[in-house]
Amino acid sequence: MSADNGASSEKIPQIKDAGVLALLKQQTTTKFVPGTKWEYSNSGYAVLAMVVEKVSGQGFGQFLQERIFGPLKMQNTIAYERGKNEVPHRAYGHTRKEAGWQETDQSSTSAVLGDSGIYSSLDDLAKWDDGLRYYRLLIEAEMLPAVAPVKLEPAGRRCYGLGSGLSKDKPAEYGFGWFLDSYKGHARMWHFGETVGFRTAIQRFVNDKLTIIVLCNREDVSAQALSLKVADLYLPR
Repeated sequence: MSADNGASSEKIPQIKDAGVLALLKQQTTTKFVPGTKWEYSNSGYAVLAMVVEKVSGQGFGQFLQERIFGPLKMQNTIAYERGKNEVPHRAYGHTRKEAGWQETDQSSTSAVLGDSGIYSSLDDLAKWDDGLRYYRLLIEAEMLPAVAPVKLEPAGRRCYGLGSGLSKDKPAEYGFGWFLDSYKGHARMWHFGETVGFRTAIQRFVNDKLTIIVLCNREDVSAQALSLKVADLYLPR
């Protein structure tokens, strides 16, 4: 997963979570009246990370380590912060150019932790998945809001964007950090991620006890499409 690190990071001016809030303060209007529509917001997650810091009295990375990574023994997962820690054995993002592959690892928002900046591995993400499945982080009642889709009038339901890999005309069903629409009749929680040089996807078919995670350090593939191809191999027809 992408974060702020690597040889190219020193050359790119980067914004952090507080900088996102500063940019939001410059806005004079919203896209729509709250509660009338839905749209995915990276900025919202940056602000949420700052809320966590305010309430907990800890840095967001420290909070994640003490409340999630540590208890689940995710020893190869880290919230990267330049000058504070390092990511050993990390993968770098790449983009295919006419002359071949080019390392395209960083963007101006790579240091924002609320919506990115977390490095992990498949083994550690499997531990995180088990932590959610067996309620090791939150009890079932606390987890319910995350899996309850936002309720809006049909006219206000936001459709999926083109980057989702789904039909742009399909209404989005979103909870707290999870898309919640079914796939071929199977209930699921899922998400995808994109940043320069990286593509990621997770599909959680809770009733089928199946979770698929795809991490790609190249941007010419669809992690979402790959994850669904795997799902088709395992889900009952």
